[in-house]
Amino acid sequence: MGRAEFIALMAMLMALNALAIDIMLPGLQEIGASLGVENENHRQYVVSSYVFGLGAAQLLFGPLSDRFGRRRPMIFGIILYIICCVAIALVPSFGLMLVLRFIQGAGAAATRVITVSIVRDVFGGRAMAEVMSLIMMVFMVVPVIAPGTGQIIMFLGNWHLIFVFMAVVSLAIGIWMYKRLPETLNPEDVRPFTPSSILDAFRIVLTNRIALCYTISSTFIFGALFGFINSAQQVYMGIYHLGAWFPVAFAAVAVFMSASSFLNARFVGRFGMRRLSHGSLFGFITVTFIWMLVQVFGPQPMPFLLFLTFFALAMFQFGWIGSNFNSLAMEPLGHVAGTASAVLGFMSTVGGSIIGVIIGQAFDGTALPMVAGFFTVSIIGLVFVLIGEKGKVFQPHNPRV
Repeated sequence: MGRAEFIALMAMLMALNALAIDIMLPGLQEIGASLGVENENHRQYVVSSYVFGLGAAQLLFGPLSDRFGRRRPMIFGIILYIICCVAIALVPSFGLMLVLRFIQGAGAAATRVITVSIVRDVFGGRAMAEVMSLIMMVFMVVPVIAPGTGQIIMFLGNWHLIFVFMAVVSLAIGIWMYKRLPETLNPEDVRPFTPSSILDAFRIVLTNRIALCYTISSTFIFGALFGFINSAQQVYMGIYHLGAWFPVAFAAVAVFMSASSFLNARFVGRFGMRRLSHGSLFGFITVTFIWMLVQVFGPQPMPFLLFLTFFALAMFQFGWIGSNFNSLAMEPLGHVAGTASAVLGFMSTVGGSIIGVIIGQAFDGTALPMVAGFFTVSIIGLVFVLIGEKGKVFQPHNPRV
């Protein structure tokens, strides 16, 4: 498999997670109405239940991939994802839908944790950050096109067809992976699947200061993203009444994130992960602070173009933070890549989703809770970076990172 195909396949495997969230955002209102959900904030649970499953199951798939290799657990996860897509299309109640979404997220956990492990198997240091940035660039194509695809499907039928479409796409990606991806786990790195071995790997991860602090920081920054995803339909359609233009606004921000990932891939080899990600974190703090001040003291609601500008600028910074923080956390843990990816992914996904639920449920008809949440989590993220780096920022530890 060539480098371009490798990056494309890894991106598509990770994109199954974005697809499961973004494509159904235009249908949240109809899903709630169809299944008898009266409180509009409760519709957000369709997103959060999936994310909780995605985070929790990573703790299982990581050690499994360190014992049985990357391929077999990945195939099992994709099959589980497909089955749940079909079942949700036939679901009769909101409660059962949330259960199936949790299980769907659990299946998708394989694509999240094992994909990162595969990349770490093949690359390290700045090379890993460069490849992860290119993967994220391709990955971000999904948020650009998924809401619009969901909207088109809604025009052609109803929300049930969205999950049928997801099943077909995930089946195609699964076949591609099965046919083309070789096993990447080094036989020397195979770990026994025993409680003591798993606990030892967890100890290695959780006692590494750099890995732990960057993971906690990522958790809070991802909480901002999850908070927006939970509130996106209410902000774009409830406050700004975009209607069918909602996917276009969503895609516009995703384009900025994709461009950011592309530029990160170009610059990370020259400047290093720390300089780029630390600068972006300070940029994220600055943008969200000014945004919050305008939100508080400016006209209500904020003019849409101004809102979109602030949001795009913030997410551009996020594009440089996400892939670099993840690579910095994984860099010292290559010998336990599967379990490390699982523990770090569990913390950032579940923790980020909890923070996202808090931000989303605070929605009060204005964008202020979301913007204030963005600023707050960025400050907390900076604190943990400073702890991890012992107060020193922008300083590469060696030429590889």
